[in-house]
Amino acid sequence: MQSNKLKAHAAVLSANFFFGAAVSAVKHLSPAVMAPFAINGIRVLTALPLFWLLYAFKPGRSGIDKSDIIRFIGCALSGVVVNQLFFIKGVSLTSPIHASLLALTTPVMITILAVWILHEKLTLNKTFGLLLGISGAVVLILSKDLSGTASNQLLGDTFIIVNAIAYSFYLVWVRPLMLRYSPVHVIRWVFTFGTVMMMPFCWQPMMATDWSAFNNTHYFALAFAALGATFFAYLFNVYGIAILGSSVVGAYIYTQPVFATVVAMILMGEQLSIAKLLAAALIFAGVYLVNKKPVSDRLGVVEE
Repeated sequence: MQSNKLKAHAAVLSANFFFGAAVSAVKHLSPAVMAPFAINGIRVLTALPLFWLLYAFKPGRSGIDKSDIIRFIGCALSGVVVNQLFFIKGVSLTSPIHASLLALTTPVMITILAVWILHEKLTLNKTFGLLLGISGAVVLILSKDLSGTASNQLLGDTFIIVNAIAYSFYLVWVRPLMLRYSPVHVIRWVFTFGTVMMMPFCWQPMMATDWSAFNNTHYFALAFAALGATFFAYLFNVYGIAILGSSVVGAYIYTQPVFATVVAMILMGEQLSIAKLLAAALIFAGVYLVNKKPVSDRLGVVEE
């Protein structure tokens, strides 16, 4: 039992490394040699058949109840389509450190949705935490990036925040499905609906990709984004949820900016600044306060 828990912790930590490091991988690809939406297309078309292949090795329930179709579509729209399209596009426009820090607004948005949808009590800690988190995001957006990796920082930061809002809705909506179906089953169908909805945005950019412009590092970055940060990351998080529970897995999201920052500084020449450190401190403090009495057990947490 203890061995399984250690494996689960290692799996979830690995998943968040994939998510954090993928920011630099995407930045290396887009807009240099590949359109952002083309990356999204490759990601879902790589992960979807692999998720269904898992069913061949471990058959189980294959269908979904008619009453759950609308919820699955809503989860696919928020958790795959809007989430991934805005994230990849945002990363291509802003800097890796900005993207990874602003992604931490997801727990803040979950708290807002918990108060709004679940009528959870808004305590003083949560109110102060929300103000700190929002203040950190504002500081980050208003700070000028000096690393030269952001082509349109304001628009990119805005897209990352839209991504965080969409993912927050996904976390709220997916929780009832996680109680009725296995996690792998949910992800498989969410990706199925999501891929169908995403292809109209991604097909043309994929077809327009000039593969002759790719070198070995570009292929590695794309494989990392499609396999590491999509298929394996989702799979590792599912395994972690089964062994450790959603609240523990959700807490690991705070390691993503650390991984993203280290990788970005080594590979992308990203620079830390006083503004970025201040924003990080405000966001982390805000996230800590709003989650002092976690709502994640009621909402569920499954990573992007």
